[in-house]
Amino acid sequence: MNSLLATVNKILTYSVVDGPGNRLVIFLQGCNFNCSTCHNPYTVGVCDHCGDCIPACHVDALAMVDGRVVFDPTACDQCDACLHICPISASPMVQQVSVADILDIARKNRPFLSGITVSGGEATLQLKFVIALFKAVKDDPALNGLTCFVDTNGHLGAQSWERLLTVTDGVMLDIKAFDPATHHALTGQDNAKTLKAAKIVRDAGKLYELRFLAIPGKTDTEREVAKLTDFALSLGSDVRVRLNAFQHHGVRGDALEWPKMTETGVNKIAEHLRKAGISEVITPALYL
Repeated sequence: MNSLLATVNKILTYSVVDGPGNRLVIFLQGCNFNCSTCHNPYTVGVCDHCGDCIPACHVDALAMVDGRVVFDPTACDQCDACLHICPISASPMVQQVSVADILDIARKNRPFLSGITVSGGEATLQLKFVIALFKAVKDDPALNGLTCFVDTNGHLGAQSWERLLTVTDGVMLDIKAFDPATHHALTGQDNAKTLKAAKIVRDAGKLYELRFLAIPGKTDTEREVAKLTDFALSLGSDVRVRLNAFQHHGVRGDALEWPKMTETGVNKIAEHLRKAGISEVITPALYL
């Protein structure tokens, strides 16, 4: 299983915002949602080697070799021009990374780490790799004290959740909207699997937090907030709910014209949840 390769957009060797403690974070490439509010839109698509990005690279870090775009990281100056020009929200700078590669990085940084988080894109699209990685971490005497978390949109079937949850310590699950039409408009997908996943993960005792993005006029409405409140209470009043505020960072297209979510608006939702009995509601530390 350690010979499995993952298509990785980025690896952070230290993060305090991707789960509890200090975490090694692996951002996998590719997503089954196409969210208009995504702040990492370059993680959505998978490179189809069209070559449109090559002329945009002013340091010749990209080249076409045998019909495939090849990336030279030693020449790259991180200007990200290739990301902005890509027509399918992909990145030519991805890496093919093995389980052994991640374990080596984790060992080097072990004194500073509390755990490992796999994010994206959508982490569960590369489910075999995530399962293999988490199993390897738990089997490694130097690393088995690390917790293994998944940051996900929850769009995964029950049988796949059963396989993943056996090796996962915590899940951070995003709900984009409760109204099916609103959810589809925001993501291109329905929300049935996500809502079901929240219950599956909670019943397994692995739901670290439920995340909800507040968007003015779309998901901050009385109806959406009421549904969020009822859903959270159905999972248990001790469920941890993190409210995120829609901002323009990374956003493309029509969503750039949408108003940003204010601190006042988020606090109003948070107060509603707390009054309803939700004991732990987290709000943003910063509004950019």
